[in-house]
Amino acid sequence: MNALKPTQLLSPAEYLARELDSSIKHEYVGGVVHAMSGARTRHNRIATSVLGTFRQSLKGHKCEPFNSDMKVRIQLPTHVRFYYPDAMVVCQPNSDDDAYQDHPKVIVEVLSRRTRRLDLGEKREGYLRIPSLAAYLLIEQDEPAVVAYRRSDQGFERELYQGLEAIIELPEIGCQLPLAEIYDRVEFGQEPEDDED
Repeated sequence: MNALKPTQLLSPAEYLARELDSSIKHEYVGGVVHAMSGARTRHNRIATSVLGTFRQSLKGHKCEPFNSDMKVRIQLPTHVRFYYPDAMVVCQPNSDDDAYQDHPKVIVEVLSRRTRRLDLGEKREGYLRIPSLAAYLLIEQDEPAVVAYRRSDQGFERELYQGLEAIIELPEIGCQLPLAEIYDRVEFGQEPEDDED
């Protein structure tokens, strides 16, 4: 991600207006805008598989999945953030006219070399402060492994799922996410090309 000049701070309203007319996606952190680049095939296969599983499992339920074209807004005491997760499930959606969601129940990010620090650091810190969030899933590309941060009475607890036989239970939204489905058509043993999304 590349930041615009630090002196060029935008209000959330300015960011949202510009984003509607932009040919590329940008994330927003407290007035600073970061351009995003596209993802490679493996990343997209994984994200699409997750979204497809959510879509199939949630038919007829109040919760619905969104792809990486939908932003999530995080309202912190000192600033506002907008990110584009790879996938999310929302059970209390915003208005159809909004270009973002405020109440995600599950957020998914597919890790890459370039985004790993951001996804595990800044984004995790922000996502875990969303009151509605029940689970944050971080999916590896080069091995069948998913780290889940799940809300409990003690805060968020880290869980690790490994191997194609593993299944992530998501009772918060009434579905399962089998790793065999997440990694459908993904061949391991090849070094994934770097991507930014």
